[in-house]
Amino acid sequence: MKNKFNLSLLLIMVSVGIGLGTLGTSAVVQAPKKAPVTIQKPITLNYDYANSLDIVAHPTQYLNKRVKIKAKFDKFTTLGLDYKPAFRSSEKYITFLIKRDDVTNHTIPLSEMKIFINRDEAEKYIDLSVGDEIEFSGVVFSDALGDAWVEVEKFIVLNPKPKVEKSIKK
Repeated sequence: MKNKFNLSLLLIMVSVGIGLGTLGTSAVVQAPKKAPVTIQKPITLNYDYANSLDIVAHPTQYLNKRVKIKAKFDKFTTLGLDYKPAFRSSEKYITFLIKRDDVTNHTIPLSEMKIFINRDEAEKYIDLSVGDEIEFSGVVFSDALGDAWVEVEKFIVLNPKPKVEKSIKK
């Protein structure tokens, strides 16, 4: 009887062991779920066309707004660089002036608008001449000194003036 009991106990242990082993190996394993792939669309910034004279007349109304301006290029300059209240480093930026829209018979720059462009970008346009038609988009980031301070994000030459070749006299 003792042998029967030991044999029964041994059979029960083996069956339980096999059953547990079977449970462990036959369980359905699911792969971890991956996050769905999302394709991000490029961010498009909206710029509102604005008149340069209106911006300089009311710089506070345009503060932190994205604007697009068509103008005639005047010259690259260092006007307004490194000015603490509206700081843009002269190492990273250069400024440029545009011609006033309200003066047609003279070349008068719109110095009340400080327009900053990254130096690396400006180097692409080193051959611009006075009067070349341009379009730039950017943010009016300050109204310090009652002036409009604009950081350019996009710059396009619309219509360069024809270049006059200089002839060399012999």
